[in-house]
Amino acid sequence: MSESAQPANPVTFPPAFLWGAATSAYQIEGAVREGGRTPSIWDTFSHTPGRTAGGEHGDIAVDHYHRYREDVALMAELGLSAYRFSISWSRVQPTGRGPAVQVGLDFYRRLVDELLERGIKPAVTLYHWDLPQELEDAGGWPERDTALRFAEYAQIVGEALGDRVEQWITLNEPWCSAFLGYGSGVHAPGRTDPEASLRAAHHLNLAHGLGTSALRSVMPARNSVALSLNSSVVRPLSPQDPADLAAVRKIDDLANGVFHGPTLHGAYPESLFTATEPITDWSYVLDGDLQAINQPLDALGLNYYTPALVSATDADASGPRADGHGASDHSPWPGADDVAFHQTPGERTEMGWTIDPTGLHELIMRYTREAPGLPLYITENGAAYDDKPDPDGRVHDPERIAYLEKHLAAVRRAITDGADVRGYYLWSLMDNFEWAYGYEKRFGAVYVDYATLTRTPKSSALWYGQAARTGSLPSLPTD
Repeated sequence: MSESAQPANPVTFPPAFLWGAATSAYQIEGAVREGGRTPSIWDTFSHTPGRTAGGEHGDIAVDHYHRYREDVALMAELGLSAYRFSISWSRVQPTGRGPAVQVGLDFYRRLVDELLERGIKPAVTLYHWDLPQELEDAGGWPERDTALRFAEYAQIVGEALGDRVEQWITLNEPWCSAFLGYGSGVHAPGRTDPEASLRAAHHLNLAHGLGTSALRSVMPARNSVALSLNSSVVRPLSPQDPADLAAVRKIDDLANGVFHGPTLHGAYPESLFTATEPITDWSYVLDGDLQAINQPLDALGLNYYTPALVSATDADASGPRADGHGASDHSPWPGADDVAFHQTPGERTEMGWTIDPTGLHELIMRYTREAPGLPLYITENGAAYDDKPDPDGRVHDPERIAYLEKHLAAVRRAITDGADVRGYYLWSLMDNFEWAYGYEKRFGAVYVDYATLTRTPKSSALWYGQAARTGSLPSLPTD
């Protein structure tokens, strides 16, 4: 496929806007037993029968650990200006305690150097769900000590890479870590305890605050420290129904307020305490915790895929939840058994998620109001489709191009409306291990043949690369 032509009136972005792609360690690296790395909760979870589609795991994933130079060269060829990746905690600090293993840090040093040599700005995420298994065995995120261990780990990585990496993200989507990992059990470690999920949320917040302080204690002042939230855009089924509006508030507290409340404002929503009172007394929030969490941020990362549509329902209502977060008999929404989720109308991706770029615009503008003056980055946005090579080996994915065009246009509208959005990280650079879905769902702009690990840029990678090089959105392809 040839590159798309420029439209007569292109949608252009600010000159300094970062055009990036994102990945995470367990999803791409492989090499799970090399260089002293010890198991994470995702190693354990994915090797537990029945936890992942087809029993698939990340032992090899897409072998980025050995192929990182090839992958960085591909990013440069596409014209990306930034790359967001995560550090495997148990690769650099096996078991989550004690001194760093230099061979583990050396991998990330080499990766960063390769990116800088190619003119690509590295953005480091310290935690993308892969807690060292030994910390989980000691209680995991529901225990305060895990937050203290995270601060030590943050300092180790900050000391090693802070001279060359300017963009830092403490946690990716702590909602998933807390509520899918400890509530519904569809993510590692697979626990199903509502109180544990709320305890985990608080200690993830504390880890962010302590980790931010630890990073700043060892890095140059120029470096930026952020947090990436998968904040939900929650809408009522019936906008005029007070019960549905109350349902929105309850889910908004559990999806958003539980994290941005203490992080941005130094307090949890009182309505969150009220809704979860039958589950927990929140006595694990100790004096000084909120001050520790409420560190000034240099930026905020927003991950967006689809909005949520909710209504009030009977507390004893049964049946599957249409919340898009996997199938489980246990809810990831503690204290919200009286809320029903509904499928939003419209075209869907392979994940079953409705395509609605208005939600991305709404999310950006919300945080523009929520935290005025705070720079924003879209740290994840993308779509899974059933991509297959044609007889010539090319991979055409016009649906993904249309998805990206609509969502990037929504970002540009938000900038026009006064939002300070400074970059966009496509999820994902390449097809990879998609957590409990195994290798079934392909989010990548680059196609990976899992038998040979050959990388092939899809049509969307070429389209997005042209956007990155020109700073404007190309026309949609006609072939």
